[in-house]
Amino acid sequence: MKNKTIIDGVLLKCYKETKNKQISKKLKVLMLRYEGKSNPEIAEKLDMSSDRISHLISEYKKVGLDEYVRMKYTGHHRSMSYEEEQEILDQFAGKAEKGQIITVKEIKAAFDEKIGKDTGRGYIYMLLERHGWRKLKPRSQHPQKASDEEIATSKKLSPSWKKLS
Repeated sequence: MKNKTIIDGVLLKCYKETKNKQISKKLKVLMLRYEGKSNPEIAEKLDMSSDRISHLISEYKKVGLDEYVRMKYTGHHRSMSYEEEQEILDQFAGKAEKGQIITVKEIKAAFDEKIGKDTGRGYIYMLLERHGWRKLKPRSQHPQKASDEEIATSKKLSPSWKKLS
């Protein structure tokens, strides 16, 4: 019984200190479990599935409290810093300014070589957007193309042919 009060005290302290709602809910699951509640009772009280409760409890038993309350999922999953990404994109900037066509496949190959692992195309598209690059398509017609009227007029002109004698 002494062990239960120690665990309750530690859980309660973590519960009060945390500001993250997800971690708070995970700790609430453990506290209710140590109070002797069953998985279906906890699930009903916290509006979660019974299977999720079982999963959270087994995760706690497997990894311990410190790892259980650590926020593992953050928003920054980039493989390089902004400056490192910019260095690689600078290699392609010269070609782009000359009007040469640069494909995502080429950029992806350069990044894969630098990182040492395969990245997805989605990562490259997000990277290009982050650095202010945009997709340009070849124009559909020449800017000095004749107007439709001029084209129609030139088709109406029929050359006069005479037979040379």
